[in-house]
Amino acid sequence: MSDESLYALFVVGGLLLIGLLVLAIVLAVRVWRTGKYLQAMGAGGKVAFWGAIIYTIFPVDLLPDPIYLDDVGVLGAALFYLTRLAVKTRQRQQEGRSPLPPELQRRQSQRTR
Repeated sequence: MSDESLYALFVVGGLLLIGLLVLAIVLAVRVWRTGKYLQAMGAGGKVAFWGAIIYTIFPVDLLPDPIYLDDVGVLGAALFYLTRLAVKTRQRQQEGRSPLPPELQRRQSQRTR
């Protein structure tokens, strides 16, 4: 392999890593923004939110940190799950029902008694 093709391979690999890093940052920001709906999403939403954020920040990963593919996957899955929960919450609000899941409604009604 010639020196020029080796340099080109390093440049392409570096650009891919930078692209994955940018994608991981964008997904982390989107997941963070969905965090304002956590109270209405219940325990599953909180676990998905904090699990994704902690996994992204924590230095021990499935793949070494310069390879952000696993972080992107975890953030993408969490964002998908949280988006579905937010849509369900919005539908409950539009139907006039409480935006809280049934288990949180029971807890609130027990607290007010």
